[in-house]
Amino acid sequence: MTISHVFGSFIHRLRRPRSHAIGKSAVLLPLLLLVLSGCASSVSVVETWEGNPDAAANAAVLKAPGEIVVTRVNGRTMSNFLMDDLALDYALLPGENEVVFVYKTIWAKSEVVRNGESKVHVIESKPQVARFDAAAGETYAFEFEKPDSRAEAQQMIPQFSAAIVASSGQTVATSTDWDPSQAAALARTPLPESAQASGSVEMGEDTTPLDQLKAIWQTASDEEKKAFLRWAFE
Repeated sequence: MTISHVFGSFIHRLRRPRSHAIGKSAVLLPLLLLVLSGCASSVSVVETWEGNPDAAANAAVLKAPGEIVVTRVNGRTMSNFLMDDLALDYALLPGENEVVFVYKTIWAKSEVVRNGESKVHVIESKPQVARFDAAAGETYAFEFEKPDSRAEAQQMIPQFSAAIVASSGQTVATSTDWDPSQAAALARTPLPESAQASGSVEMGEDTTPLDQLKAIWQTASDEEKKAFLRWAFE
């Protein structure tokens, strides 16, 4: 179920032959459109890094449709939005990226719903992970089987997998079940290839010690950050 379903239900109510309902809907419809358009414009692109790395200027983009809910990127937890089926673009720094997500669809119940019961069936996969090298400025998308019914969705869930596809149509990664125990416990920012090759972050002549600490902090793991803080406050 997507935003279009919400609008369809809303328009159906708008057409009911009740003057008071029409009056309320006529007022609420423009407000609903305004709110949804504002939300879409403000959260349509999600940055997946901390700070202001130079490589962000050439970030790649991963397009996630409403059925895909991205939960983590490179160890960082992604924000939860009010609408589960909101299509989002995730900006990725060039280099190796790890994306954790779930496939989630909502299907309306055809049977009578009792008070307090949910009016929809929620079909959700186990957490999936896809790892791939993102090229600067490239656009990637999810590809997966799209069921036509709830029964088909339930049948495909146990073997669900999604592909990450580049703009050329080439598959760069195929997702597998995510195992948190084997996941990189690093909420770290990918470095440009030049920095990875040298094992250091280049600094200019005018770089201050504070700038150096900030740059190193962006690439440090959670354990390294904790160890540094323990040392700093001893």
